[in-house]
Amino acid sequence: MTSSEKFTATPTQIEGVLVIEPRVLGNESNWFMESFNARDLSAAIGSDIKFVQDNQSLSKQWTLRGIHFQTEHPQGKLVRVVQGSVFDVVVDVRKNSATYGKWVGIELSAENHKQMWVPAGLAHGFLVLSPTSEILYKTTDYYHPQSEVCLAWNDVEVNIHWPLPDGVVPILSAKDLQGVLLKQLTVNEALGFNYRQPII
Repeated sequence: MTSSEKFTATPTQIEGVLVIEPRVLGNESNWFMESFNARDLSAAIGSDIKFVQDNQSLSKQWTLRGIHFQTEHPQGKLVRVVQGSVFDVVVDVRKNSATYGKWVGIELSAENHKQMWVPAGLAHGFLVLSPTSEILYKTTDYYHPQSEVCLAWNDVEVNIHWPLPDGVVPILSAKDLQGVLLKQLTVNEALGFNYRQPII
């Protein structure tokens, strides 16, 4: 665990993926926190972080987004929830990583104030747990749809334990329904090119 004046960063089992907890001041009736501070966040993460884009989305319960990454212009992401709660997931798709194909997942909510730091080159997705949820994430590079890849949310090799109630089928976009398997990524990387997921 590392910390700065305003943030605590807790490592996960995937190298570089961190749970970020900002310092929250206040009580039950009111509170204040710095959700982002370039100097202190960089100190907590251990490297200089520069963001170029903010994304914000609203989704209803059991919507599953992901699992996305870009083969060109890979994005580091700082993910947080400003309304409701989600199960946030990161998958290691770095070919030479000791944890290639492994995943980590935590609950992010407006109440717990936790954030997920996703280093560039890893895949990210989330499942909405509350009736609706609003998610905000900062990125270190711009969206590059030509190189976006979607890893299948239900790949048995990765085996993500999504907290879905029995009988509930997640809501996925047309693009996410076409997610590819981890073994397809491996084969294509070995051939010297990256799989391009069609953009819907």
